[in-house]
Amino acid sequence: MFAPLELSGLTKTFFTAGGPVTAVKDVNAHVQEGEFVCLLGHSGCGKSTVLSMIAGLERATLGGVIIEGTEIDGPGPERSVVFQSPSLLPWLTARQNVRLAVDRACGSKSRGERAELVERYLDLLGIGDVAEQRPAELSLGTQQCVSLARAMAVQPKFLLLDEPFSMLDSMTRFELQDLLVQVWDEEPNRIVVMVTHDIDEALYLADRLLLMTDGPAARIGDVYNVPFPRPRRRAAVLGHPEYHASREYVLEFLDHHAHQSRTSAPMPGESSVA
Repeated sequence: MFAPLELSGLTKTFFTAGGPVTAVKDVNAHVQEGEFVCLLGHSGCGKSTVLSMIAGLERATLGGVIIEGTEIDGPGPERSVVFQSPSLLPWLTARQNVRLAVDRACGSKSRGERAELVERYLDLLGIGDVAEQRPAELSLGTQQCVSLARAMAVQPKFLLLDEPFSMLDSMTRFELQDLLVQVWDEEPNRIVVMVTHDIDEALYLADRLLLMTDGPAARIGDVYNVPFPRPRRRAAVLGHPEYHASREYVLEFLDHHAHQSRTSAPMPGESSVA
């Protein structure tokens, strides 16, 4: 079955002074048009490694990432990445950070069209009123909103999120999760792949959870279809009759199946830690 994003036998081995370490092994998945998918697992299970290979920032040792029927061999304009830290250029204002990305990625558009894109996403992420401030003048949460605006303003087919809210306090994290849900409601056709180890975050945001086993040689051990309808609001999700059962299912996987899958002896030269 054709899917815009396919992970086929994805394996990544790192060669270290202590010998080869296989972080992830034989990862297979299909992501469909308009899906929001979360890679969920314990810290160190290789989630970010998989995302880096999707982004083209890491090359697979075996297998590959197939986008629109073609195996990728590096980064591309159809993919935007938001990392844990904002990674903004400190000498540019928020608007200039977003404009730089749009100018680079959308050069075929007119100057006016590019300016409209910048303003649209500054407003959509609620940061239009601080657009002339530099990163050092902004809170960490607002900086991450600028990063999201920058990633989305280039209108990528795939938005790749590597634990973008993990460095934030809980209240700011909830606010940005709500904001991401609102943006998703307005632009549901984009494919999102997000890395997280937060079960509640994954259940609130995603359509499907790709549950990863522990490393080394981590893989996708289960796929969970999130039962909550869209559009979503936090209170409705938390009050949904299947919420606690969903949470228990994922907890059971992480507490039992992920560990159970690692009972076999590691490959020669592999570390016991991913």
